[in-house]
Amino acid sequence: MTDKNLQEEKPPLFPSWGYWYVLVVAWLVLLIVLFYLFTKTFS
Repeated sequence: MTDKNLQEEKPPLFPSWGYWYVLVVAWLVLLIVLFYLFTKTFS
């Protein structure tokens, strides 16, 4: 691939890579909250 092709490449499913970053951060926050609640429940 040339440099021009890399710059024009679109991310899968979303219109921009920013949506992927938000999705990943939201998923990590959800996991942290779930593990926190699990720990509080069974401690």
